[in-house]
Formats: sequence, structure tokens, C-alpha cells
Amino acid sequence: MQLKQLANISAALAAASCALLGQQAQAGTVLDDWQFNSAILLYNETDRVSAGEAILTARGDFGDDKFLNLGLVVDALTGASATGAVAQPYVQSFTRPSGRGSYDVAPGVIPLDDTFHDTRVQLDASWEQSLAPNWRVSGGGHLSKEYDYLSMGLNGSLARDFNQKNTTVSLGLGYSHDTISPEGGIAAPFAPMLLRPDFADDNSYQAAFDTTRDRADDTKDTLDVLFGLTQVINRDWLMQFNYSLSMADGYMTDPFKLVSVVNANGEVQQNLYENRPDQRTKHSLYWQNKLHVRGSYLDASYRYMWDDWELTSHTADVKWRLPMGDSWYVEPQFRYYQQSAAEFYQPFMLQAEPLPQYVSADYRIGKMNTYTVGAKFGTKLAQGNELSFRIALYQQTPENDGITAPGVLAEVELYEKVTAVMAQLSYSF
Repeated sequence: MQLKQLANISAALAAASCALLGQQAQAGTVLDDWQFNSAILLYNETDRVSAGEAILTARGDFGDDKFLNLGLVVDALTGASATGAVAQPYVQSFTRPSGRGSYDVAPGVIPLDDTFHDTRVQLDASWEQSLAPNWRVSGGGHLSKEYDYLSMGLNGSLARDFNQKNTTVSLGLGYSHDTISPEGGIAAPFAPMLLRPDFADDNSYQAAFDTTRDRADDTKDTLDVLFGLTQVINRDWLMQFNYSLSMADGYMTDPFKLVSVVNANGEVQQNLYENRPDQRTKHSLYWQNKLHVRGSYLDASYRYMWDDWELTSHTADVKWRLPMGDSWYVEPQFRYYQQSAAEFYQPFMLQAEPLPQYVSADYRIGKMNTYTVGAKFGTKLAQGNELSFRIALYQQTPENDGITAPGVLAEVELYEKVTAVMAQLSYSF
């Protein structure tokens, strides 16, 4: 995404604010009532996915404690994505999820679909204002569209200040409706991945492929509830507690993921499309502390999540902003994440065992731990503007959850580490 495009968006937001205010003011006058934040993010995994993202948010002050918030996100992803199938000591062939085209994977290499690519555009808008003394309310919505996924949602919150505004209690609600329309349709649960060479001609292959499709698309609905408590401890210490509940119902299977069925020697007999439950309830507790320490600012948080898929996670995140002279600062960051495996996660299935009701070999819901180490460098510019640059290293380590690999699977990598580098350039004005 080019900075010129961001500049055009900023001009469009300024023009929109003129219309909303009903004023015939110059653009510079309108911009005095707006705060803009822009960022460009680059993300690159070693030999896997790469992503680029442009973000622009705007906050307009309409007076009387009324604010309009607007957001635009454009991102593009490309590269190789893990299919869920296991590596083998020989060349493997795979059909792409759409049913069109195939690719080969070298011996000992975890199967990756190297044609993964997508572009997403997301729009957000919300309005917030005082409802009464010590009461604030907000409401908004979002729209996100990518090639095979559409998400629409509404959200709102209510907050009440107590104790001379040193204590705030809040309630937030959000609802989203998603439509999933993968190219080639949605595979039936445990449908086999077919290979074109196994059929006499294209017509017979296509006829067999069509029988593995269950429907063209499906939907998912998610309701989120958040209860929050923010407390000013003293002039140098702010603390926040949140409890959130998320209830999802609908299609939650990844239409592109496979599970390998292996014999007693660990050799793949076939690859089946995964199947996940169509309901999920998640709970999380979040605790954050922001402290002013001798001219520096410490931000430390912890999050615990659990759900009815028996997946639990712990997240600890620490940032420490340290001044460097009058206008520069550096902010080191360390983030650690650890999760257990979902109850239906299996890196492979044994041919001799019956099919389970649900199964997924997606390492993202398997046992793992990750860490992120990085630093942000920023400076204050004229008129309160800010420019910053962030660089970080991300390491993801999937782990064996006590599963014994039979035969040849003991000789190949089943839990490959993922390393990524992230860089972000931000400008606030």
C-alpha cells in the first residue's frame, strides 16, 4: 500500500467530516478537529506466509464530548500455508482445494500449498458520546471482505464513571455474521482429497470431485460480551480488569485443511478434509497495568483464555517506554504465549482406528508456545505529531502432546517451528 493512497484517504475523511458538520470551512480548519493514525505493517515467515497491511484510523471531535471514529484496513497475504498433511520420506502429490491444479512436495518436507494469496479490505465506524453525567455510550459496525470471506458486524458499549472518575465500569456487546465461500465449494466432512491421475479423464475426475463437495458456502454467527473495570490506583498507576465471553455458532472448519490417514508404518494412505465442531464458547480474563516509573512508562498485561474445545492459553506481554532525550523514546517489548491442544487435534489418524466425530491437524490449535521480542522507536514532531518504527522477531514452536509417531513418521518433522520478522512504520497527525 502506498503512502499516496493513505494521503488520498485522509483527504476523503476530511471532506466527509465537512459534510457531517454542515460547515463550509477550509480543510485545514476541519483537520484541527481530527486525529489521524496511519501505519504500514510488513510480516514475513521463513519460507511461508508474507503479509503487507496498511491501516488508517481517524477520530473526529464534534464537541460536547461527541466523537466519530473511522477506520480502514487493507492487507494482502501470499506465500505457502501448511495443509495439515504430514511429511513423508518420498514425494507426495496434492490437489489444490479448488479442485483445479496440483503440486508435489519433496521428501521429508511438511506439505505447504504455495499458491496461498488473498486481499482483504475492512471498514470500521463508530460514534461515541456522553449519555448523562458520568455515563458514556458508543455504537458502530464493521465490514470486512476478502476473496472467499465476508464479515459484517455491529458493536456497542456503555460505561459508567464512579469515585470522581477514578473508577470506570463498562459493558460491551458485539455481533458478527460471516459468510465463507471457498473456491470449489465446501468439502463434506472427511471427504477424501482426489488426484487427477487416478481418473481416466477430466470429466470423470470432475464428477468424482463434485461428490466430495457438501455445499457452495456456509455462515457463522458470533456474539461477544465484555465486562470491564478500570481503576486509577494513584497518579502513576492505572489498572484494568476484563472478562470476555464469545459464543460462535456455524461453520468453523477450515475448508483448506487436511488430515493424513497413515498405516502402522506411518505411510499415508489418503488425505481427508478436516471436520470441526459447529459451536465454540470462549472465556477470557485480562489484567493490565500501566505505570509511570521515573519518567518511563511500563505496560504489563496477562490474559488467560479457556473454551469448550478444551483449548487453554496464557499470554504475558510487557512493554517499557524509555525516554531518549527530549523527543525520542525506545519501547522494548517481550510477549510470551502458551496454549494447550484442542480436544480433537490430531497430527494424523491411524488407518486401523475408526473415524472420530471431529478432527483437525491444524497446528494452530495444537499444543505450542510462542514468543515475540521487539522494540519500537519513536519521536515527537511538530504540532504533536508522532513518527515511530517497530521491529520484532516472532518464534512459534508447536509441541508433541504425547502422540507416538509410527514407522516413517518418526523420521520426519511433524512439529516444525515457524519464525517470522515484523516491521511497522506508524505516523500520527
